Amino acid sequence: MKRSKLAFLFLFLVLLMVYILFLKHHYSSFGPSSFRLPPHLQPASDRTKATRSNSSDGDRYLYGIMFDAGSTGTRVHIFRFQMENEGAPRLDHETFRAIKPGLSAYADDPQKCSAGIMELLDVARSTVPPSKWTRTPVVLKATAGLRMLPGEKANKLLDRVRALFQNSPFQSRDDSVSIMEGTDEGISAWITINFLTGGLHRSGSPTVGMLDLGGGSTQITFSPRDEKTIQTSPIDNIRSFQMFNSTHTVYTHSYLGLGLMSARLAILGGVDAPPPGGAAELVSPCLPPGVSGSWEHGEVVYTVKGQKAGEPVYEACLNKVQKVLYRKLTKASEAADLDFYAFSFYYDRAVDLKVIDEKKGGTIRVSDYIQAAERVCGGGLEPQKPFLCLDLVYISVLLQELGLPPHKQLRLARTINQVETSWALGATFQHLESLRRH
Repeated sequence: MKRSKLAFLFLFLVLLMVYILFLKHHYSSFGPSSFRLPPHLQPASDRTKATRSNSSDGDRYLYGIMFDAGSTGTRVHIFRFQMENEGAPRLDHETFRAIKPGLSAYADDPQKCSAGIMELLDVARSTVPPSKWTRTPVVLKATAGLRMLPGEKANKLLDRVRALFQNSPFQSRDDSVSIMEGTDEGISAWITINFLTGGLHRSGSPTVGMLDLGGGSTQITFSPRDEKTIQTSPIDNIRSFQMFNSTHTVYTHSYLGLGLMSARLAILGGVDAPPPGGAAELVSPCLPPGVSGSWEHGEVVYTVKGQKAGEPVYEACLNKVQKVLYRKLTKASEAADLDFYAFSFYYDRAVDLKVIDEKKGGTIRVSDYIQAAERVCGGGLEPQKPFLCLDLVYISVLLQELGLPPHKQLRLARTINQVETSWALGATFQHLESLRRH
C-alpha cells in the first residue's frame, strides 16, 4: 500500500513538471513577448537588452498607419520612423494614398465603406514589412464629416471600420477608431508643421502657428509668446501636452460648421437638413448674374443660381458673408505678430489664383485674397469655377475675423520634405506617446 502511494506521488510530480515545461514553452512562443511594444516604447531596461540582442537595420525602424477620414475623402498615411537614441524620432519615409468620397457618404449603408477601407489597408500591407505587421498600430480618426452626423449613424460607420481593423494583421485597440475633436485636430496639425520645420527638435526653439480650412471645420493653433494670452483666453482654448520629453502649451480653437463646404451652404441660404425630394434651388448674391448650375453637398444636389443683374456682386457677397460669420469667431491675441502656415482650402484657392505653384507652394498675403475676391466677383470669373467669388470672399473675411490683418503674410505648403502637412503625422506621434505611457 505504501509503495503504491509513493508511485502515485512520483507519477504526479512527473506530470506536473511536464505541464510546467509545456506552459513555459507555450508562452515563450506565443505570449506577450511575441507582441512587445516597439523598442522606443519599452521600459529603458528592456530597451537596452533589445538593443544588444537585435542589431539589424530592420529593428531601427518603427511604422505607424494613420487614416484621415475627412468630410470629402479618406486618406491613409503610412509613416516609417528611424529611432534615435534620444529625443524625437527621425521620419524616414511616408506613403500616402487618398480615395473619395468621405465616410459620411455611407451614413445610410455603412457596409459600403468596406471596399475603400480595404483598399487603403492593402496599401499599408504592401508598404509595411510582414515582420512588422503585428507591432504596427493602425488608427482612424474621423473629422468634421462624422462630427456633424447623428450619433447613431456615426457609430455604425466607426463600428464597421473597427471590425475591419481588428481583422487586419495590424495592431488595433478599441480606441484606434474614433471621431477626432476639433481642438485635437488643430494640435496635431501644429505638431506636424513644427516637427517638419524643426521647432520641436530642440527645447526653446521658435515655433510657427497653424491655420487649417477643411470642408466642415476650420482651426487656428499657435504657441503663445505672451503670458497675457494664456491668462485672458477662454480656458478651453489653452491646452498643454507632452511631446518628445517636453511640455508644450498652445492656444487652439476649432470652429465646427465653418469649413469651406459648410460655409458655402450657409452663405447660399441652404439648411443642414436635406429638403424633401433631395433637391433644392438656391439663389445667391455670391454667384454672378446669369450663372446657373448644380452643386452636391451632403448627398443633396442643389440647383444654384446668381441673382439678377443690378447690385454689385462683391459688395452683396461681402455683406452676406459678414452676416453669416457675425460673432461666430474670436480674434486670437498675438495672431497678427506670429508666423503662420496655412493648409487645405487656403492652399487650393491660392493655386486657383496662380499665386503659388501647385506642387511647391509659396506665400500669400491676406490682402491678396481680398483683392482677388474683388477682381473675380467683379467679372473676372472663370466659367468652370462658379464658386471662386464666394470662396475668396469667405476666406478673406474669415482670416480677418481670426485676427490676421490684410498685410499679414502666410506660408502655404502641401508638403515639407515630401511629407504631407496635415494633422496625420502629429496624431501618429500622439498615439505612439499614448502607447508608451500605457
